[in-house]
Amino acid sequence: MFTVYYLDGRNVLLNQLRKSVPNQGEEVKIKGRKGKVTSVTAVAESKIHVQVELESVNKAKLAAEDDKKKKKKR
Repeated sequence: MFTVYYLDGRNVLLNQLRKSVPNQGEEVKIKGRKGKVTSVTAVAESKIHVQVELESVNKAKLAAEDDKKKKKKR
């Protein structure tokens, strides 16, 4: 069993106790966001740091979609 820490820069996104370690280049989904594993580093015998590059979220596009759903009050 390995303790896997998913990192985005210096921010810890998630830590899991896993039987297997993710490979470099593998697609992952953390907290509903898609990402790709950029590097895997073994810190200790059972402690693994996995660097993840998450897809950027365009907040302007999301805000525009929310405006369409709101009803106007009279």
